[in-house]
Amino acid sequence: MGPHPSETDTAGHPGNRIGLAPPRTRAWRGGAVVAEGFPVAEVSDYLARPDVVVWLDLCAPRHEDLHVISEELGLDHVAVEDAVSRHERAKLDRYHGYAFLNVYVPAVDDGELALHELSAFVAERALVTVRQDGGFDVDALIRRWDASPDAGLGEPTAAFLLYGMLDLVVDLQLKAVETLDEEADAVEDMVFGDEFPVKEIQRRSYRLRKNLAALRRVALPMREVLNTLLRRDLPIVRAPLAPYFQDVYDHTLRVGEQTDALRDLVADLLDTRLALQSNQMNEVMKKVTSWAAIIAVPTAVTGFYGMNVPYPGFSEHDGFIASAVIIVACSTALYVIFKLRDWL
Repeated sequence: MGPHPSETDTAGHPGNRIGLAPPRTRAWRGGAVVAEGFPVAEVSDYLARPDVVVWLDLCAPRHEDLHVISEELGLDHVAVEDAVSRHERAKLDRYHGYAFLNVYVPAVDDGELALHELSAFVAERALVTVRQDGGFDVDALIRRWDASPDAGLGEPTAAFLLYGMLDLVVDLQLKAVETLDEEADAVEDMVFGDEFPVKEIQRRSYRLRKNLAALRRVALPMREVLNTLLRRDLPIVRAPLAPYFQDVYDHTLRVGEQTDALRDLVADLLDTRLALQSNQMNEVMKKVTSWAAIIAVPTAVTGFYGMNVPYPGFSEHDGFIASAVIIVACSTALYVIFKLRDWL
């Protein structure tokens, strides 16, 4: 499979060797793609045209790799530092003429949650995405843009590109929640099943709770991000695009609600497992105590007949028969009583 058309030619342009993968560039005019795969240095040429929107994607760049685009857009050194730093919180910072956005894209593989950090500089007609690794599928983002090329690009603004990116990120967060929901169902089956060891249930329950906590930590700030974008005093999102971002905001609420519901469910499952263990222990203790009571009868009778003092039937065959009858009768009576009370 060959390179995507949006990838710049690093062989023909050595200056484009930035990060782990070739940078990707695209330019739109009137909702249609007019160029892609052009060198990073030509971004300013396209931005010089008043009716062109430009997208640049960088994968794991270093601080010095951003100096070109930093000069093009006049980026603040604090925002550049946040873009190349790892483990920044999900947020939206406003600067003069642009905004800096940091979000996380979750992916669940074999029960393990991975968070891929994605940053973006959003200007009026430029969107620069910075990925910390290759975990975020840029091709999926491009396909989403291409699926509705004229929904908001009729006027020169990068807001619709931002909408497509945030919509994909939140959809992936929803997909991660649904995957963890399936894992919760599997843990529920394990809790109420008898064939799974306790240690395996504890391990998967702990992993599920840890994944939910990590997902909640990056999903909840998305509400604040969307709220800020929807504010009227922020000129990034114009009125025609407000319903699109409102839809993404509704999805962020759904992610938070499902995450909280799953956390409560897992906590209830753990409480249920402890209650089941306690009930099982009570059943075992009840049966052990009942059998101990039954065994105590022959012990008491044989102890009585083993005394070295004369008593009726002492050293006689009738005494043995009497003791055997007492043992059998009392043990049988106790067994029947415990069985009727469901103690055995």
